[in-house]
Amino acid sequence: MANPPSSIHPVPALTLPYEEGLQAGVVRYQVCNCCGQAQTLARYACFACQATTLQWQDACGLGTVRAVTEVIRAPSEEFKALAPYTLVLVELQEGFRLMAHGQAGVRIGQRVQCTFFTLAGRTLLQCIAHDSA
Repeated sequence: MANPPSSIHPVPALTLPYEEGLQAGVVRYQVCNCCGQAQTLARYACFACQATTLQWQDACGLGTVRAVTEVIRAPSEEFKALAPYTLVLVELQEGFRLMAHGQAGVRIGQRVQCTFFTLAGRTLLQCIAHDSA
């Protein structure tokens, strides 16, 4: 298996496919081969049926905002440069939800597209308004 994407932030082997996807500009998620359930958090078993036959797939990167919050006080030194910033809970077309940075002004119900940015040696996910035209 490849080396973790960043020596600054060690990546557990279980989440390595997700982290490598971010660096490649792709959102990856797990799908259960038994029941077809999609899940974002890397796990050893399906949260729906507990089967251990999971595979990684690439998401199309389009979704709908389900929740929005504004972070005023950064949780760590590396995020102080971003504060205040927006976090969103997004339901991607494939049926799973994930949390990401959001474009300022994004609203609940709005269609968004996943993009990526780097902060302190880590690739992070950001959702911006999607122009469906």
